[in-house]
Amino acid sequence: MCLTCGCNPHTSHDHEHKEETGHHHHHHHEHGPIGAVHAHGTDSSRILQVEEDILAENNHYAAHNRERFKAHKILALNMVSSPGSGKTSLLTHTLTAKHDKTAVIEGDQFTDRDAERLRKTGAPVIQINTGSGCHLDAHMVGHALEDLDMESGKLDGGVVYIENVGNLVCPASFDLGEAAKVVLLSVTEGEDKPIKYSHMFAASKLMLITKMDLLPYVPFDIEQCIAFAREVNPTIEVIKLSVRNNEGVQDWFDWIDTMKIA
Repeated sequence: MCLTCGCNPHTSHDHEHKEETGHHHHHHHEHGPIGAVHAHGTDSSRILQVEEDILAENNHYAAHNRERFKAHKILALNMVSSPGSGKTSLLTHTLTAKHDKTAVIEGDQFTDRDAERLRKTGAPVIQINTGSGCHLDAHMVGHALEDLDMESGKLDGGVVYIENVGNLVCPASFDLGEAAKVVLLSVTEGEDKPIKYSHMFAASKLMLITKMDLLPYVPFDIEQCIAFAREVNPTIEVIKLSVRNNEGVQDWFDWIDTMKIA
């Protein structure tokens, strides 16, 4: 997990958001690294204990985030995938069509390029740059919720999309307080990803198979992909879509509306 890759939720991160005036504000939070360790020469019981401590602390923050979402009847969706699967394109399309009472928490290691794309839809977007970190954690999201000013009620009954850092490994382990994880898998990535990165697909409620317009040009077995996903998660829901030709997009919108009612 994160202890061996060098990323942990106690490292520093920056929040940046853009007010209506166009000014950018940066919020830097330093949590004091616990000293991420490499597996070489490190006692395995110590690694396990620190991992458990990290996840327990994260789950505490996640529970608090979940209560805040619940209090305002906000549907929070944790959008996860490898880089380049189409998260930002799908969110841009979604916000353009369903922009009322929506907001985005955008996670990237560096830059605010995706956040700027999303802001053009008119939706409020909070940028979190994780630096060397390979995922968002619940503490980071909690700070971003403060910047969204949820207490004003302007997002009550709406949707907050959390676009996680592109990574099919670490985000699977970190609850952010969301109602569901939505994993995107493009047809360019190969149908075996659900069994190669089984923790992510096991943790997700919905799998979106994206870039369906490219299917005629790449070797991708859709039925095998779905079978692999249901091998690790028998209840996972599946929607096949393409933002470019609008295939399956209404199914995605309908799924969001169903989740809001649930």
